[in-house]
Amino acid sequence: MTKKQASHIVDSLESIYPDAVCSLEYEEPWQLLIAVRLSAQCTDARVNNVTKILFEKFPTLQSLADASVEEIAEIIKPCGLYKIKARNIKETCRVLCCDFGGVLPNNMEALLTLPGVGRKTANLILGDIYGIPAVVCDTHCIRITNRLGMINVIDPHKAELSLKELLPPERSNDFCHRLVYHGRDVCTARTKPYCDRCCVSNICARNGVEDEKGKK
Repeated sequence: MTKKQASHIVDSLESIYPDAVCSLEYEEPWQLLIAVRLSAQCTDARVNNVTKILFEKFPTLQSLADASVEEIAEIIKPCGLYKIKARNIKETCRVLCCDFGGVLPNNMEALLTLPGVGRKTANLILGDIYGIPAVVCDTHCIRITNRLGMINVIDPHKAELSLKELLPPERSNDFCHRLVYHGRDVCTARTKPYCDRCCVSNICARNGVEDEKGKK
């Protein structure tokens, strides 16, 4: 796919989802990090219910770092994988307090040193907290961009690098949020995609649309 075609997709999704933002609720940057950690194999809606309770009981980064793993696990149990998530959350908060002065790092390398933090989480922090161009390759992003023909890889890191070559950097963060909305409403995973109401069906590789060089 060409950059021109990719730009068309970016424009089209923006017109449909102009106000798309991260659906995880938070007030402090560190709270977004915790919420993302809890979202693994869990819905954002459930995470928001759990973090409301978690952050009310532990309103500061230090209080969460001082909490016991058992206390954290009991609250986050509805999110699944709660034992390992609780350990990672406590250790992440401890590291942030001890090694980073309670401030989230603003670079990929430092973020990846935090327990349980991978490139997807790090990119979300960089984009949403620091406004640094980033590509969040979650399941929606990888599924939809492959269906559209924007990329042809399923490895998250390779997908991220491929999309960085195509997307306007200053619009990449919001584009990834819009893919989440589009993936829930139209280009669904569990049922047949609703191609008849898709704003980019005219350029989608799934429909056999040819690119500018005449290749499908």
